[in-house]
Amino acid sequence: MVTGTRFRRTALTGSVLATVLGGGAILAACGAGGQDGAAAGPARLSVADSYIPLPPAGGMAAGYLTVRNDGGRDQLLKVSSPGAESVTMHRSTPSSMEQVDSLDVPAHGSLQFARGGTHLMITGWQKAPTVGDELELDLTFAKSGTIAVKVPVKDLTYRPGQS
Repeated sequence: MVTGTRFRRTALTGSVLATVLGGGAILAACGAGGQDGAAAGPARLSVADSYIPLPPAGGMAAGYLTVRNDGGRDQLLKVSSPGAESVTMHRSTPSSMEQVDSLDVPAHGSLQFARGGTHLMITGWQKAPTVGDELELDLTFAKSGTIAVKVPVKDLTYRPGQS
């Protein structure tokens, strides 16, 4: 009788332990998916509020836009243009500007290129830009491939959302 009770107690302890460990593994798997954006599925990207303030004649221009994402996370790897020699991504700090190789596009979030922050630097225009022109920018993402957008050249003082 003592042996049967001990066996049942050991079996019960083993099944409780297996249940706890199994539940922990399930919770860990669910938690990991939520943290890296995998549970959100593929990225669903769109571009809004794009513009380039008119640069000085023959000069370097800055470009601004917002990449919106209604899906899983992605990463912007590079920006290029058939109408310019070079388009590079930069981040402004309080004392300098530094070039960056890539930028994250968060799941269900956005990546914003704006004055005083992250922005594009465009050099070597094939044709001197004027207000109203459009420059094609090709944005290449790690998961979503390349998206081509036409970015209008605006007055130097233009601000999106202001008339």
